[in-house]
Amino acid sequence: MQKRFARKLDLEMLLSKVKPHPTPSPSLEQYTVSANVAAQMLYMAAYTYGDIVDKTVLDLGCGTGRLALGAAFLGAKEVVGVDIDITALKVASENSVDTGLKDRMQWVAADVDVVCGEFDTVLQNPPFGVQKRGADRKFLEKALKSGKAVYSLHKGTQDNAALAGKLKAHRENTVQVSPSYFLRRFVEKHGGTIRAVYPMAMIIPYMFNFHTKKKHEFTVDLYVIETR
Repeated sequence: MQKRFARKLDLEMLLSKVKPHPTPSPSLEQYTVSANVAAQMLYMAAYTYGDIVDKTVLDLGCGTGRLALGAAFLGAKEVVGVDIDITALKVASENSVDTGLKDRMQWVAADVDVVCGEFDTVLQNPPFGVQKRGADRKFLEKALKSGKAVYSLHKGTQDNAALAGKLKAHRENTVQVSPSYFLRRFVEKHGGTIRAVYPMAMIIPYMFNFHTKKKHEFTVDLYVIETR
């Protein structure tokens, strides 16, 4: 288990080796979180807020395991990854072997609705609701019930062009923005408090036939939430 302070570069290099889903589904919005955004998210959770090292961690909708494996690398006490897609979990298991983290992982095939138990920290990159409106709410509600701290990625609310300059000027992503009105109300309704919202620049490659560019760059908002 990672005990010493890990370099962010080492974390990002590990995450870059995690294989993506071989046949992602557009209806499930199976976009793998980019290695740099995952590293920023995990590094902040571990060293800014102290919610990874020696903690129990749940990755909801874990896909092929990038966030879960990163948490294990940084020294989480226990990591459980949950996903409804069997193919994604098979790749996640392979990734855990390839990264030398197999013994620290548990992979569970299930819908997030049936997840039980309490964890110190919940990590998630839920569907943004582009294909199915409000799809992220289901994940967020379960996360708020399952963890003391929640780190959740959501569709960015800021103007991409205006925000790009700010992010480039703050390489460590210390820029903060206001939460979405609807997400703030949802979080508070379910007993959570938003501590901060950090915008991050994410790039995804061409994945589906309706994509028109080789890559797509956009912003995502990382919500840092405490529940109790």
